[in-house]
Amino acid sequence: MPSPHETPAGDSGDSGRPVLLHGLRLIDGTGSAPVPDAALLIEGSVIRWAGPAAQLPVDLGPPTRLDLGGRTVCPGFIDTHVHFALPGPAGNPLQGLLELPSYRTLKVLDRLRVTLENGVTTARDLMGLDAGFRQAVAERRIPGPRLLVSVTMISQRAGHADFTLAGGIDGLAVAVTFPESPRSLVGSVDDMRARVRDLVAAGADCVKLASSGGVTSPHDRPEWLGLRPEMIRAAVEEAQAYGGLPVAAHAIGRPGIEAAVHGGVTSIEHGYALDDELRAEMVARGQYLVPTLLETTQDLDPARTSPSAYEKGVRWHRIAQESVARSASAGVRMAMGTDSGLAVGHGRNLQELGLLVDIAGLTPMEAIVAATGDAARLCGVDEVTGTLVAGRAADLVVTDVDPLSDIASLGESAHILAVVKEGRIAVDRAGVLGDGVLPALCP
Repeated sequence: MPSPHETPAGDSGDSGRPVLLHGLRLIDGTGSAPVPDAALLIEGSVIRWAGPAAQLPVDLGPPTRLDLGGRTVCPGFIDTHVHFALPGPAGNPLQGLLELPSYRTLKVLDRLRVTLENGVTTARDLMGLDAGFRQAVAERRIPGPRLLVSVTMISQRAGHADFTLAGGIDGLAVAVTFPESPRSLVGSVDDMRARVRDLVAAGADCVKLASSGGVTSPHDRPEWLGLRPEMIRAAVEEAQAYGGLPVAAHAIGRPGIEAAVHGGVTSIEHGYALDDELRAEMVARGQYLVPTLLETTQDLDPARTSPSAYEKGVRWHRIAQESVARSASAGVRMAMGTDSGLAVGHGRNLQELGLLVDIAGLTPMEAIVAATGDAARLCGVDEVTGTLVAGRAADLVVTDVDPLSDIASLGESAHILAVVKEGRIAVDRAGVLGDGVLPALCP
């Protein structure tokens, strides 16, 4: 099975003569101060050099030069919590019950494309997509962010992954995940260990657990414990044994958060009911919080959801917004995630950056790092992407705004002038990358 970071078969990664982008303002994703007169050398799919233009080594050869006219260049952004198999607010997730998997696949392709073109060059799908989508993106058969997939989400019966309908149909298996994906529900520690191994065999890059109930799930509530602590510990042990896969825990209410934190998960997704005791433990353990603030600003449509789900959403979204700033102040590490696909439409991912500043209280630079360098570390791809330094993939975004003074504008497509992934142009709305200087991502 190909790695999500693998150069397509038959492609050496060298797309021609090196290209020097200059006349740019560089924000490199490390948290360092921006470089006002910078240059960035792309050779094939990787960055060969980046830094102040005056320090460009003279022995790098005569590259093709491209002046960006003072525009800002950031790393390609990383969304650590998306659901490409879900349609967003424009559709109903259960519509998939009436559709062939092939038709659902074609709808996913458009969601991948629009997400990439709006600045996300890497995305972690935390339930829905199988490893075939990752392979197709890696081979450049379809445009999309570099994909990491959990394949499905694991919970117990009457937990957040239990969408069994009244007639006995497993709605999650039929309408959201794809054929041959391992099922979501487990009933014992042994079941959990076996299911994690099933996911490893299916090519999962991470394990997604539902340690608490949820808002949209029909049989539970966020304050309920969604997996027993011994089951969470078993999942973490198995994931560690199989290459150290990260474990992400959907955890909203305190019992689910506590079980996940104590169980040693890598990240808490949502984390709305965090308290100071658990925050301190997360800091000590180096665990991440993915607060999915954009999702909390989008209350469910009461015409499309049950009264119970609507009520749960309104209540818990308010709790989330009151909690996240305290988590940031306590020093909990954060990574950007949006939960796109449910109440959030695809392609709006970078609106999360402004919320990390306005609601969580991060500085604009901290928000950028949460969506680049730190997000890459959480996902285990920091040796591949997340920062604009030599040796990393040439994943970058060109914008006409200063994100450090107007970060919310990155959430508007008009300000994402161009997106480059692995040295290839995914979109160039303003023609800033010249004609044929860099190759197209999917010719």
